[in-house]
Amino acid sequence: MNEAPAHPGARRAARAIDALRRGWPVRVSGADGALDLLAIESASDAALAAFADTPADILLSGERAVTLKLTNQRAAATPGPVRLHEAATNVAAALAIADPALDLANPLKGPFSTAATAGETAAAAAMVMARHAGLLPAFFVRNATGNADSECEVTDVGALLDPARLAIAARARLPVAASESAEIVAFRTPEEPSDHVALVIGRRDANPPVVRLHSECLTGDVLGSLKCDCGPQLHAALHAMADAPWGVLLYLRQEGRGIGLVNKLRAYALQDQGYDTVDANLRLGFPVEARDFAIAARMLALLNVPRIRLMTNNPEKVARLAKEGVDVVERIPLALPTNPHNVHYLATKRDRTGHQL
Repeated sequence: MNEAPAHPGARRAARAIDALRRGWPVRVSGADGALDLLAIESASDAALAAFADTPADILLSGERAVTLKLTNQRAAATPGPVRLHEAATNVAAALAIADPALDLANPLKGPFSTAATAGETAAAAAMVMARHAGLLPAFFVRNATGNADSECEVTDVGALLDPARLAIAARARLPVAASESAEIVAFRTPEEPSDHVALVIGRRDANPPVVRLHSECLTGDVLGSLKCDCGPQLHAALHAMADAPWGVLLYLRQEGRGIGLVNKLRAYALQDQGYDTVDANLRLGFPVEARDFAIAARMLALLNVPRIRLMTNNPEKVARLAKEGVDVVERIPLALPTNPHNVHYLATKRDRTGHQL
């Protein structure tokens, strides 16, 4: 198997993301400025004291800024991350601002004063790094000063996320309940910890296969959660492929529409407070859709599958794959019964994100 060679920039970005998860400061530099960052979720008061004087500035995503009604201030009026000037004296106070699960316990926030980010491209890259670290998109922030133990460039983050770095790592025969002749293929990049997987079912022929893009869902796929329809969709798709001449399941390690398992569970907690899945993601500070479908296109290219019949209720998947050069010759809907726990979730997907049968 041919794995992509190591890339210095991608390695720097991977080390910086790891540092954020561990509660260490990171410097991100872009063409318009450099920022020193400390992830609020993983920080300690001791780390904050070493990082900045308090009250400390905070960097939030644009989505979270909208929830906190900050975009009426001039420094926060354009889309993108927002910097709050001297907003918190300790980690607990910062979490009350950053974590929407604490909003009901801390209803009176502010007033806040926003300031220029002093590095818009670096701030935008920081939000991407937070998502890949599985952290809340919220940081203590200061203008870059002195030396940095961990640092990366905005372009390094782009190199880390380049789907062209994905390569086939291993493959083997894997009999499964839907098909005893299935083959599993694993894909990885040198710097990313998560491996994506394809399951090829049936005997390849000249016809375009039935393809299902399935984003990882631990709660639905493994634990049988009734809050979503992921588990039933996965198994129904596999059996549909077995009934077709052949098919390919692309299992993408993009839990919670790309926000990670912990943040998905935070979104579940917000749903218990009455928010739908769209508003829950926005309150967390994430976009409604954060998955990267270029990864799926790269996997298909490596499998030499240029034309597909896509099994999905989401027309956006068709458009995103077509943009990446995949010829989607047919969209096959996937209709499954609802249950009392997911009926509102499925209605939200239909009414707010354009899903259709």
